[in-house]
Amino acid sequence: MPFKKYLLTGLMVWLPLAITIWVLLWLVGTLDAVFFGLLSLLAAITPPGLDPLIERLHHIPGLGVVLVAAALLVTGSLVSNVAGRWWLRQWDRLFTNIPIVKSIYNSVKKVSDTLFSSNGNAFRTAMLVQYPRAGCWTIAFQTGVPGGEVQKKLSGDMVSVYVPTTPNPTSGFFLMLPRSEVIELEMSVDEALTYVISMGSVVPSEHPHLPKPTPVSTT
Repeated sequence: MPFKKYLLTGLMVWLPLAITIWVLLWLVGTLDAVFFGLLSLLAAITPPGLDPLIERLHHIPGLGVVLVAAALLVTGSLVSNVAGRWWLRQWDRLFTNIPIVKSIYNSVKKVSDTLFSSNGNAFRTAMLVQYPRAGCWTIAFQTGVPGGEVQKKLSGDMVSVYVPTTPNPTSGFFLMLPRSEVIELEMSVDEALTYVISMGSVVPSEHPHLPKPTPVSTT
């Protein structure tokens, strides 16, 4: 039926753009909300004479994005030198001595340091793993290797992986598997995520100059 065909074709054209705009608007709205919260706090502690200026800042769309991005850049440049790292240590010491807050702060800091470290391996390698049972394969991302007490309890060469769910990859499962039972993929993390989100309908381009991985026998 032509009507249905044209409708679906038009949807396929506009849907990626609509979702992209929606995500960008959500991001702008979130950053603006953070900025407006700071403005409200500033209005409560500044002299009444500055209220008109603060009120005008409230009505500038996208200003929160610009200022939050600028604040991140300035913070990053400041903590890149010796003096900045000293202040960062004092900042960490302050929050790690506050009850309840220290548990949340330490956990988030460890995760962020692992994920965003330029020297780390988290989420830099896509893999094929057998999950939820032998013979069923899915895409996972290496997050590291087991350590501490867990490493002592496990034998052999193990890897830690994150198995995302479809179509929402922000939830998933954490697994520790023998390295011999995973297959490293040559596709990029972006390509692997696209493959997962599309439920396998968007196949990443092959890399003909690279050897194809050979599945590991589990028998």
